[in-house]
Amino acid sequence: MNTNITAAQTEFYQENGFVVIDDFLTSDELDHWRQQVDEAVALRKGRALPDRNEVTEGADRTFVNKVFDQLINLWQDHEGVKKLMLDEQLGKMAAQLAQVDGIRIWHDQALFKQPWGNPSTLHTDNPYWSFHHPQAITIWIALDDATLQNGCLYFLPGSHKKTTYQEAGFSANMDEFFITFPELKNTPAVPANMKAGSCSFHNGLVVHGANANMTPFARRAMTCAYMPDGAIFNGKKNILSEAQHNALQVGQTLQDDQQNPLLWSKNLVSTPES
Repeated sequence: MNTNITAAQTEFYQENGFVVIDDFLTSDELDHWRQQVDEAVALRKGRALPDRNEVTEGADRTFVNKVFDQLINLWQDHEGVKKLMLDEQLGKMAAQLAQVDGIRIWHDQALFKQPWGNPSTLHTDNPYWSFHHPQAITIWIALDDATLQNGCLYFLPGSHKKTTYQEAGFSANMDEFFITFPELKNTPAVPANMKAGSCSFHNGLVVHGANANMTPFARRAMTCAYMPDGAIFNGKKNILSEAQHNALQVGQTLQDDQQNPLLWSKNLVSTPES
């Protein structure tokens, strides 16, 4: 993996709220990621979460089901994906870009946009999660070429500096978001075309979406949302189980190593003896 993060990439990310890293995976690594993720998705048999049969909450499922297949926390029930997701190098990359001292997994997601799949309307991520943090960050790995034709991501550069933690619609209307944030309506969207094996990182408050898949082929992506270490519970259930949610108090630090493993922390990195 190309895990080196340059100062220029960090500066671009901090300014724009996203960055694309070309050739993140080698050809052999890409084949391995595809094999492991495809196997994990097939074994899940359509269940959104490993411990439940129901789909995730808070969305119009008729619309979303035609946007992409969304399988969450594959790392929790597939050893191959677990080895991929718990790689310390991924955590370090995320922490460097976000400029935080430690990174935990919030959840992974396989996002497979099927042939002729609907667009993913403009939205932000972090308002829906069980913690709010201005440096929440997600990696998005292209398992297939992500193009203008098959639904690559689009970002509104710098929008992470203007949005809030208010949920702002995820409907069939691409411009629903601007009802809540009209000041962003004239911001040009930037496409993030990616060759298979490339990746992007984006801030949890940056506005993004994707067009429809106008091809007869799936557009597969594997993603992972990261939580800065020390983030606190905001009361939202999101992907937490009923038992996990009920055991938490608002304001409590989210540090369950079984649910949210610590991938990297500068406080745990050994230093040479002087």
